[in-house]
Amino acid sequence: MIDLQTVIEQLNLETIASIERQNRPVVGGYASDLLSCAMRGAKKDFLWVTLQSHVNVVAVASLLNLAGVIITEGNRPSPETIAQAEKEKVILMLTPKNTFSIVGQLIALGISGE
Repeated sequence: MIDLQTVIEQLNLETIASIERQNRPVVGGYASDLLSCAMRGAKKDFLWVTLQSHVNVVAVASLLNLAGVIITEGNRPSPETIAQAEKEKVILMLTPKNTFSIVGQLIALGISGE
């Protein structure tokens, strides 16, 4: 099993919320830009890869107890979203890369969606 800190380092992700929780285990991953799909497909301790960066992403991540959310394509959450992520202890990570590239890198690290 891989921990979140290793993922952050290997993928060169910018962490912007709940930085102190980087030692969390990552047991899988899920990629979708639809909240309803993420709620159905992501599981506890998964990473969620999405280009969405609004406050509802934090709500879904908190509800599912995800390891974190990787926001792709250079999207940046609002200060309100970041504050909510801190409050809910949801780790938000940013990358300029697209979702397809990030998912490929996660798979190369041994993280799958099963």
